[in-house]
Amino acid sequence: MAELPTDVWRNLPAAKRERVLGAALDEFAALGYSRGSLNVIAREAGIAKGSLFQYFTDKLDLFATVAEEVSQRVRAAIEPRLGQLESPNFAEFVVDALDVWVRWFAEHPVERGVTAATNLEMDPAVRAAVRDVAHRHYLEVLRPLVVAAVERGEVDGDPDVLIAWLMLLVPHLALAPFLPGLDPVFGLHGASPETVRDTVRRLLAPLLGGKA
Repeated sequence: MAELPTDVWRNLPAAKRERVLGAALDEFAALGYSRGSLNVIAREAGIAKGSLFQYFTDKLDLFATVAEEVSQRVRAAIEPRLGQLESPNFAEFVVDALDVWVRWFAEHPVERGVTAATNLEMDPAVRAAVRDVAHRHYLEVLRPLVVAAVERGEVDGDPDVLIAWLMLLVPHLALAPFLPGLDPVFGLHGASPETVRDTVRRLLAPLLGGKA
């Protein structure tokens, strides 16, 4: 697990933190974590490269901080919308929620790029650092929703199986409609939101007893 950012980072003026984060998000969204350049981040943020190592204990710390920032942005945007859905049952709620999810990522290429970097990172240490962050956020949202649906009698079977499946499906749907090479079965790349929604319904039906 990556270390936390340093006190120097936490004590920076908010505007400066935002500049550094913005530069890091842009770089990692474009090139991924391992290929991203600290020199470019420092230049775009208007700081010395050495300052980054005053802000973060190491590269993994920086990477995890970026993953945390994107996770918080996504949750801040998506969670309030989930509370506004008027779906008649849990199966339709999941379809509606994933429709909101896909449409949001269509409009936010930087967050989508960082999400791709998080999910497709090759270096095992980097991958663990950033995906630990993402997994924590997914579980904090998904587990209560699934457990509540089980308690209402809307989901049969092992809730952990459904949670695990959603943990695979949710990030996949943030990327597959927008990046080539991720979906060889349904042809989601470049598909309309309506087509993606229909595909989500097909994917969920076996898990939700044909209710999706």
